[in-house]
Amino acid sequence: MCFPNQLTIVRILLTPVFLAFLFVDRLEYNQLALLIFIVASLTDWYDGWVARKWGYISRWGKFLDPLADKILTSAAFVSFIYLDLAPAWMVWVIVVRDLLITLLRSLAEYKDRPVITSGPAKTKTFSQFVVLYYILILYTLQITPSIYQQYSGTIDFLLNHNLLYALMFVVTIFTTWTGVTYLIDNRKTLVELYASVFRATQSE
Repeated sequence: MCFPNQLTIVRILLTPVFLAFLFVDRLEYNQLALLIFIVASLTDWYDGWVARKWGYISRWGKFLDPLADKILTSAAFVSFIYLDLAPAWMVWVIVVRDLLITLLRSLAEYKDRPVITSGPAKTKTFSQFVVLYYILILYTLQITPSIYQQYSGTIDFLLNHNLLYALMFVVTIFTTWTGVTYLIDNRKTLVELYASVFRATQSE
């Protein structure tokens, strides 16, 4: 297994560690959860850079890399439900859309089918990470007594439920719109993919 794919596996393995640290009843572990999320996120950028620079691009990597990204971001979004930081319906819209589109895209690329990825879709991913970092950083500051005591007013304002609702709503609408756009732009590839899978099941 090449190095970029190893980093992708590491990102998947770090996801449950991030969740465990986030919810364990110890402040230092809760704080470390943010660091783990940052490290896991950076592996996405680094494995992509290594793959492009050294030509370590494989069909397996094309399938697994975007899936690993969505596993990490979906886990973070779902954790916000239990921390009362985001509405459940928005989170599930984002998670279902991302996992569905990612599975379709990964399968298409694994079978060497053409896939159109639009600029707005990349902006969507960026906006999701901005919101994830925003909430995780502020939440970590909020649960750190030495920091919260000094900046409680600012932190509470930035974590105001109305503000978080507005941010999540914008990301949810943008995520849904790019998902619909992706399906429309790639409808021919998706039909061909469905036909190939159908033929494979019929031949078994």
